[in-house]
Amino acid sequence: MIETLRAHSKELFPGVAVALIVAATAQFLADHYATPAMLLALLLGIAVSFLGEEGKTVAGIAFSARSLLRLGIAFLGVRVSMGLMMALGWDLIALVVGGVIATIGFGLLVARFFGHKWRFALLTAGSVAICGASAAMAISAILPRDGRSEERLIFTVMGVTVLSTLAMIAYPILVNFLGLNPVQAGVFLGGTIHDVAQVVGAGFSISEQTGDTATLVKLMRVAMLAPIVLVASLMIRAFAELPKDGTRPPLLPGFVVAFLLLAGLNSFGLIPASVSDFLSQWSRWLLLTAIAAVGMKTNLKQVLAVGGAAIALLIVETLFIAGLILAGITVLS
Repeated sequence: MIETLRAHSKELFPGVAVALIVAATAQFLADHYATPAMLLALLLGIAVSFLGEEGKTVAGIAFSARSLLRLGIAFLGVRVSMGLMMALGWDLIALVVGGVIATIGFGLLVARFFGHKWRFALLTAGSVAICGASAAMAISAILPRDGRSEERLIFTVMGVTVLSTLAMIAYPILVNFLGLNPVQAGVFLGGTIHDVAQVVGAGFSISEQTGDTATLVKLMRVAMLAPIVLVASLMIRAFAELPKDGTRPPLLPGFVVAFLLLAGLNSFGLIPASVSDFLSQWSRWLLLTAIAAVGMKTNLKQVLAVGGAAIALLIVETLFIAGLILAGITVLS
């Protein structure tokens, strides 16, 4: 058994190491040039995509894109605490949860008008509604796979990351124009911007109170990842057409179980702060490494062939959640 494990590790090491190097390079560039690390990891991975096609790195890159991805999503659970969420109040909790569910429903409803079916609709709407690239990768992991699965994922990750970055710049200007108070501004930013890093950047660019509120609201959306993935898994298992190999998605994916377990432990204060911070950092690096590996498995021409209608769908979903949360804030104020 030890020899088998050693041989397997030796086979995976070159690809995992390359993915980690790309992730570290992306983080270095992000720190120095104020650019989203996820987007840079994806683009750098695409630039060296030949490494995912042949040679000693193929197995490790595939492992990083699948297994490290799921481990990173599982570790996201340490960011979630039910006690912190309850501090928002029932009205804001209902607004945020309703915004997530309504956005996914809206995406599934309008996708047909843009020439896309339910798989792409769930992927894009889920990433817009929950937590950007991380949600896209989690939802992609439970979707029945076909020949276009990778290109849909890459397109969605690129799209939501770019839109999230634009929102980080534009939404604080909109907040000031509308005259929202710090709490309202935090709810709007945390409830609408796709990625956690961009929420933090936008919130604290206004004030500390806005930044704290925005981060808390965003973590509530992150907490929706597990139940949404669970429900989607059950629906896919019950109603979706089986893949050609006849396999069904798992009833409850292991990474969702781990996410829920860690979130539960953290909610009861059973995870020390130092351990929580450590796992949170590991989650970030695992997801960064995974998205670099996904980039290495990508054919850019196929991704770009997804087309303008897909871009329009992402934009419409983004505008929908922004309008919905803004309307909710107005009603509650």
